[in-house]
Amino acid sequence: MTERKPIILVDGSSYLYRAFHALPPLTTSTGQPTGAVRGVASMLRKMINDYDPEYMAVVFDAKGKTFRDELFEQYKANRPPMPDELREQVQPLHDLIRAMGLPLIIEDGVEADDVIGTFARIFSAEQKPVLISTGDKDMAQLVNDHVTLINTMNNAVYDIDGVREKFGVGPELIIDFLALMGDKVDNIPGVPGVGEKTALALLTGLGSLEKIYDNLDKVAELNFRGAKSMGKKLEEHREQAFLSYELATIKVDCELKEALDDLKLLTPDAEKLAGYYRDLEFKGWLNELLEGDDPAVEGAPDIESEQSIDRDGYQTVLTEEELDAWLDKLKKAELFAFDTETTSLNYMEADLVGVSFATAAGDAAYVPFGHDYPGAPDQLNRALVLDKLKPVLEDEQSKKVGQNLKYDMSVLARAGITLRGVEYDTMLESYVLDSVATRHDMDSLALKYLGHKNISFQEIAGKGVKQLTFNQVGLDEAGPYASEDADITLRLHQTLWPRLEKEAGLKSVFHDIEMPLVPVLSRIERNGTYVDADMLKKQSTFLAKRMMELEEKAFEEAGQKFNLGSPKQLGEILYEKLEIPVIKKTPKGAPSTAEAVLQDLALQGYPLPQVIMDYRGVSKLKNTYTDKLPELINPTTGRVHTSYHQAVAATGRLSSSDPNLQNIPVRSEEGRKIRLAFSAPEGRKIVACDYSQIELRIMAHLSGDKGLTHAFENNLDIHRATAAEVWGKTLDDVSDNERRNAKAINFGLIYGMSAFGLAKQLGIPRGEAQEYIDRYFEKYPGVKRYMENTRADAAEKGYVETLFGRRLYLPEINSRNGQRRQAAERTAINAPMQGTAADIIKHAMIKVHHWLEDSKLDALMIMQVHDELVFEVKESQVDDLVKEVTQRMEAAAKLEVPLIVDAGIGNNWEEAH
Repeated sequence: MTERKPIILVDGSSYLYRAFHALPPLTTSTGQPTGAVRGVASMLRKMINDYDPEYMAVVFDAKGKTFRDELFEQYKANRPPMPDELREQVQPLHDLIRAMGLPLIIEDGVEADDVIGTFARIFSAEQKPVLISTGDKDMAQLVNDHVTLINTMNNAVYDIDGVREKFGVGPELIIDFLALMGDKVDNIPGVPGVGEKTALALLTGLGSLEKIYDNLDKVAELNFRGAKSMGKKLEEHREQAFLSYELATIKVDCELKEALDDLKLLTPDAEKLAGYYRDLEFKGWLNELLEGDDPAVEGAPDIESEQSIDRDGYQTVLTEEELDAWLDKLKKAELFAFDTETTSLNYMEADLVGVSFATAAGDAAYVPFGHDYPGAPDQLNRALVLDKLKPVLEDEQSKKVGQNLKYDMSVLARAGITLRGVEYDTMLESYVLDSVATRHDMDSLALKYLGHKNISFQEIAGKGVKQLTFNQVGLDEAGPYASEDADITLRLHQTLWPRLEKEAGLKSVFHDIEMPLVPVLSRIERNGTYVDADMLKKQSTFLAKRMMELEEKAFEEAGQKFNLGSPKQLGEILYEKLEIPVIKKTPKGAPSTAEAVLQDLALQGYPLPQVIMDYRGVSKLKNTYTDKLPELINPTTGRVHTSYHQAVAATGRLSSSDPNLQNIPVRSEEGRKIRLAFSAPEGRKIVACDYSQIELRIMAHLSGDKGLTHAFENNLDIHRATAAEVWGKTLDDVSDNERRNAKAINFGLIYGMSAFGLAKQLGIPRGEAQEYIDRYFEKYPGVKRYMENTRADAAEKGYVETLFGRRLYLPEINSRNGQRRQAAERTAINAPMQGTAADIIKHAMIKVHHWLEDSKLDALMIMQVHDELVFEVKESQVDDLVKEVTQRMEAAAKLEVPLIVDAGIGNNWEEAH
């Protein structure tokens, strides 16, 4: 092999059978067979550890017949069906391989050998080193100057000389060797009476199979036993010999959907791996993983040491005496974990079924009062429980910890309880500690930080359409499940908080931003926003008509009718009928019709791709907004209530769902019309307060660049000022097109845009785009210095920080993979600005919320979208609201340049925005 890392191709099917037959049978304590999974996974771990590959794939045979079955009906007929105890291990092995971050490939109609052979041909033609890991002798035919075999079960390595030494012939004669001998395992017939020695004698004496049959008269002269009669035998079985040759030949021209980039190793999913190791009872590997020593999971998030969770300390409270005893414990506790169990994930519809608490690790209880399935045990009265709990839950001095307490807060509010004393939230502790280390749901956190697999909701309630709501779950299962939620929450806090407390910046982000924001978001969500369903219905009708117009236009451009929603039909029209050049393919090898590709083709002047993009845009508006929004109107409040997510976006920004307010399009006229439906009831107005160019202002502050700072301090149009600097003009002489280009540079660079990306966006040559960027950095040297320093700091520390101390960790910042590293560098540049903007608007929301609560104004904060806060206010109080909100938003942070808020007023969101 060369010094370059090889592309590793693993014959998964070969190893699956070999591991099953060669290794001792293993089973879990429940009787699940695991020996083959263990054997194959062990070999894969060894390959990763030995070679540290960048590209690697594990290839398996597909189910069903292949082209060889059509050539020879008896192909592999002697092979017995897969044993049940092996069949049971196939899916667990596939799941484990994917969790390890390894690409897994299965191609219908061909065998794993053929897939590997095709890859080997492609990569070796490009002079890339390839290492095939297999126990199958057939693969020796693939060996060449760039392709080597390794049998991972015995560490035997075969290059060209190794094949010759092992088999007696070189790789170029392996197919001939197999064709003569046959193969009992695959039922390749070969020539009767020809064994290994005879085959070698024929091949070394006369050459290839073809040469042997061209020289049958010379066979008798060869020096081996039976040579005199062998010529006749060969002649009798000529057809069988050449059929065997065809059957033994590995196909190297398969149509594969994967390219080299699809063979890149992904970051292993440590949480899933831990779950599989635990289920399969691979305890040694689990311990390695929990201790961060798993060779297959280099760079994956650490999983903490395993905790033993004993559920014997859990109690299901069914009497008033038991409830009173727990209330006494809660009042005396310095901190207790609290959780609600409900009938729905929708906080505006969920009915309380019960509540759970934990005051110490392992000491937890569930108080049910809403389980109403047939035969359910007697439970305490709901009103009684809530009346007794209300003083504790509303006590500011009674400190609570929960997991995603915003939900519990909203559910309790509907029951007339204002949850106070919310000191900690484990979801937010994890998120602030490291937003990208793991998902921040309780099951993921329990696995990562406690090494514990929670009882899943599916285990007690089932899946799919038959899934039970919690009130239908039996108390025998509901009690331990709910108690565990509280217990695990408390244990997570005890694990996470000491780490967070050590970092002053992170502690401040948690205590001063994220936790105070919880009740603010709960209030905004419950306020909701009025949406005009009749207006949306009219818009939906208009959009349907517009879709029909665009469809007809597409048919006209295509010269025929076709299904615009079918990528296959669209591809045929674009690339076969219209003969538009293919610029990108899908992973399956088909010409791509993705949005980015259509955009490129439209820029090149092809009309149909633009029509398709317009059609897709209108279709999305109709399906996602005008059709769906009316369905989301709450029948009780008459409003739409979104859900805000604090622990999703890595940079600290909020996201929302049902509906997603962040993604309502504003660039198209049709998209802007959606905002018209977000309107104010009679006698009220919508006010939208939006930070002006906040990320560029943060860039000016962080970089200290004098040019940017001067522009903002003097309240100049920043894009016109940039254009004037870059093109050496006065502000008055800057054209609209130059301003547009400067705007693209301003925003593009803070998102790490390259010259290639800028050229694409502006529709100019790459060289011209690079000139723009070079001129920009000449005029704004502070920006360039900031970017260079940020990249270097990120590479050294592994993270970047916002102005307020929020961190974004960058696991790929020192990656050996250039694309991943560059993506991490772009994130490093942008995240401090995007994250600081998120921190600022969160500060503003908290300030404005507290002011609104104390003021006499008849006003509601109803939405937060990007850098904008939206309010609904009594018409006569608009000016007071604008004045007070603007003042608080502009004072949310002190930068070297002023923060400016633009306020708009209207009867609907579009008018106000």
